[in-house]
Amino acid sequence: MKESLKNFIENKYTSNFILAVIIFNSIVLGLMTYPEIMARIGKFLSDSCIVCVIIFTIEILIKLYVYGKSFFKDGWNNFDFILVAISWVPTGGIFSSFRAFRVLRALRALRLITRLQKLRIIVQAIIESIPNVGWASLLLLLIFYIFAIMGTTLFSEAFPEFFGTIGKSMYSLFQIMTLESWSMGIARPVISVFPFAWVYFISFILTSSFIVMNVIVGVVVNAIGELSEQNRKEQELKNIQNSTDLELELNKLKSQIAVVEALLKS
Repeated sequence: MKESLKNFIENKYTSNFILAVIIFNSIVLGLMTYPEIMARIGKFLSDSCIVCVIIFTIEILIKLYVYGKSFFKDGWNNFDFILVAISWVPTGGIFSSFRAFRVLRALRALRLITRLQKLRIIVQAIIESIPNVGWASLLLLLIFYIFAIMGTTLFSEAFPEFFGTIGKSMYSLFQIMTLESWSMGIARPVISVFPFAWVYFISFILTSSFIVMNVIVGVVVNAIGELSEQNRKEQELKNIQNSTDLELELNKLKSQIAVVEALLKS
């Protein structure tokens, strides 16, 4: 029984079906944000969500039965379990105080990550890159702090709304780093009063956006490459192991056939 359920839950057709349900559920959750659509087919959408949650729950229960305690040794299984458990938090009637949990149902779309290997690699790479990204972020914060002090010292009197305090200066620098309306909104007005200010803005953009941010991106990309190579090697070892097991089974079968032939001849 357990082996049959294991073959069923690990079957590619079952996996593809669950993936299709996740995509369908994500689309339904998006449609439920439109009042006019809810007015027409709101009952169908709500019932569809319930059916999807039931399917997800059955999948989790089967995995719990098949894998037992080892189910929780996989981080992605824990992630799935939490998302499905959140789906059963009551939000109506006497549980109206939990109504805020309804927004968490949108997190079900994150189950796509557990189903698509490429997405899992990216997420895992980001998680494993956190220590190095943290050091790069600390460097970026230091650069922000230095330029904020410079900006406050140079421009606070003429432009207190942008550089009146360290906090305002850092917020302005964050806007400049994202390149959101930095030229016409901040830089050009400041340069019109302080002609030398272009050196300040250009040096900050080159340092923050084009150097430090590229370092962070490089760290993540490198981690993705390492994980992809690791997964490729693991898949190759798995294929070799499967081939070895198959060869052993064939040799065993040949030996049994030889014994049978010998008995028939005698």
